[in-house]
Amino acid sequence: MLWFHNVFASNPSAVDRLLDSVADCLNRESAERLARLQISPETLAKIEKLAERANEGILSDTDLAEYLEYVEAMDFVAILQSKASNLIR
Repeated sequence: MLWFHNVFASNPSAVDRLLDSVADCLNRESAERLARLQISPETLAKIEKLAERANEGILSDTDLAEYLEYVEAMDFVAILQSKASNLIR
């Protein structure tokens, strides 16, 4: 996901344009499902634990990489969810 992070950080509209093509592939049902998608409680607990440790400055390099991967994935999914929501309005 490093590629996504680098592109998104430098030019959010580039990722947005790329994901327009993905959103065009969604039918109403898949757009509705994507818009309702939620992180599992187990995964959310893991992310919160990593975030807390990150704020305390006690993450290992491995944990930091995992945390950043979650953050990037959530950004990616949030953009897709926004596009899905726009499709079903």
